[in-house]
Amino acid sequence: MDSDGTQDARGTHANRVPRPAGPPDVPVAPGVPPRPARAPGVPPLPDGSDFLAWVRAPRPETAPGVWRFGHRPRPEEEPERIPARQLLSGAVIAFLVGWLVWSLLWNGYLGGWWVLPLELFTPDSWRHSGDRVGNAFLWYGYYTLIALIIVIAVGRLGRWGEVWRRYGLPAWQRAAPVSERPPAPEEDPAQWNQLRAAGASDAADRLAAEARTGLMRDVDHARIARAWQGVRSGRHSLATFTGAVLKDGAAACLHPSGERDLPGRLARHDLVTGQVRLGTTADDPRNPYAYRGTGLALGPDLLGTSLLAVGPAGSGKTGGVVWPLAESLCLHALAGRAAVVVVGAAGAGLGPVDAYDVVVRIGNPESVYDLDLYGGTTDPDEAAAVLAEALVGDLADPHPGGDSRRSTTVLAQLLGPFQAVHGRFPSVPELRQLLDGAPGPLGALRKALEDTGQESLLRELDARARQLGQPGDGGAVLADRVALLDRPAFAGFFDTSGQSRPFSLRALDHPVRVRIDLPARGHADASRILARLVLAQFTASVAVREDRSLFACLVLDDATGIVTPEAVRGIQRLRSGNAGAVLTLRTLDDVPRPLRSPLLGAIGCRMALAGLTPWDGQDFAEVWGKEWIEARDVTDRQIIAETPAGKAVHMLRRVITGHAPTARAVTVRQVERERWSASELAHGVPPGHAVLSLTSVQGEHAPPLLVDLRS
Repeated sequence: MDSDGTQDARGTHANRVPRPAGPPDVPVAPGVPPRPARAPGVPPLPDGSDFLAWVRAPRPETAPGVWRFGHRPRPEEEPERIPARQLLSGAVIAFLVGWLVWSLLWNGYLGGWWVLPLELFTPDSWRHSGDRVGNAFLWYGYYTLIALIIVIAVGRLGRWGEVWRRYGLPAWQRAAPVSERPPAPEEDPAQWNQLRAAGASDAADRLAAEARTGLMRDVDHARIARAWQGVRSGRHSLATFTGAVLKDGAAACLHPSGERDLPGRLARHDLVTGQVRLGTTADDPRNPYAYRGTGLALGPDLLGTSLLAVGPAGSGKTGGVVWPLAESLCLHALAGRAAVVVVGAAGAGLGPVDAYDVVVRIGNPESVYDLDLYGGTTDPDEAAAVLAEALVGDLADPHPGGDSRRSTTVLAQLLGPFQAVHGRFPSVPELRQLLDGAPGPLGALRKALEDTGQESLLRELDARARQLGQPGDGGAVLADRVALLDRPAFAGFFDTSGQSRPFSLRALDHPVRVRIDLPARGHADASRILARLVLAQFTASVAVREDRSLFACLVLDDATGIVTPEAVRGIQRLRSGNAGAVLTLRTLDDVPRPLRSPLLGAIGCRMALAGLTPWDGQDFAEVWGKEWIEARDVTDRQIIAETPAGKAVHMLRRVITGHAPTARAVTVRQVERERWSASELAHGVPPGHAVLSLTSVQGEHAPPLLVDLRS
């Protein structure tokens, strides 16, 4: 049974780890060594300890963006931390004071008053008896009590408890790894108790055995858990699921590709929570204390609000953000949870070919797959709207109310009649001829419509003929844009005759992994048209999906020239369809000025990488807004000692604190300041870092965080 519940006829995956087979029962000649159980150089089968430790690791509920795997929550507010020099000096001085007091008491320099309580509350017979052992026990017990009182008093004054917590055994215990005890069987996630509760004990026993013997991987666990969700929701039957698990074990419910993992991984993933770790939140005062030093991770719950990363070339957008997210989404697709489409220039470093099910290399004659120019739709009006957005969407007025409806009407006037006559949409050369108003193709199309008596479509064609050459006609602009795709390099692509293997984004109902390589070199304008086409088809396809439990994500490695008014409206609608988009830009100048604020408002997760320009930083500063902070104005006035005793005291304070004695005046007031100013974003973000704000699909927010993408 594959990830959507159907039985896989291909059997088990070729990469499945076989069970060890014992040596055959054949007679062995004397002096001949026995036959080995495995081929030389083959490592022994692993046990399941690593997998069991992974699946049993704690994953507490945290704030958005925190790497939950093994996370230890921190307090919301930073505790007051005394400087180490002041803390240790105070502890030593308190010890010396306590020693001095005890010495004065023991040697009688302070008199004998401190033994008065013992004399008042004990009988004389106890103190003056002839029992030497009893007397020693009484008096030395009292001395010990007085010594403990002195130790407790000076310990509180010298903060010995803080010294112990910071430098003693508790600090070593925090640094050392904590060995977790195995959970109880009823709470062990490796026992698949949810299956046992539903009556599938045999399947649970098989999966638990596979986990113990090392035959189960994290993708297998996530994939089978996804299939079990389908059983609970009623999409699949319990008998089919149980039969598949008993037959194939950890290899049950395979992805249609038959793969159980990616060829290689570069990032850290946790498929239980669905997160991928991008870096570490910096230990910086501008970050909330609960986030400092924690891992920073993203998952579908955050990508569902879409992500925009802006940074110059070389700032780490592709290697530090795009590829880890694409890798994570590919793992989710293998687990039956997601469908991903990754779009970028050829050779952009978006992962190996084996990591994807479909690789469309536009302009490469060796490409196995083609791209469906019309998105797999059979509706001429829908095809015209998507194609018009791709061709001239960037020419539409970006102000509110501006759109590409005229271009959509022009294309619909041609696509409808052509489909009615030929049963398909026109290819790129045919569409270019129709938009140019060539007499031959238009005449042939008119005659075919007249012969079939399709009067309504004939009126559409007549309207197009009347508009040809008129002022304001969009056909000429559309023809010029189509001419960018009607090049020899694309001669074998965008075929509509059925002779190629076109990929359509209608396939997002299935857990598919797609990579589309754009011909950026020498065809920059065509690449932008194709990128807008994929974005328009993605937003249109997501809106009509039947199964929205599958997360769909579009990853655009370079969104230059892609952001249009319709694209912004489409991105706003993705969250309701359990979908999201990841866009990267070198600068916000690649987006028309009227669209920058709507784009930043439509995106839930915004990332500003190191090297940002001040004017780009100003846009981020505005969208992140301001916050009320407590501003402390401190005025220090040095105290001048005039007496020898005062100078000695001041010298002692300098030794303890490391600062000259001062009289401090503190003024506290509430002020409103930007979370991150444009200047800080432009000049205060170190190389390899980024400032990232997060919003989850549930509406939870994380303030802008300074993140180290290299750790």
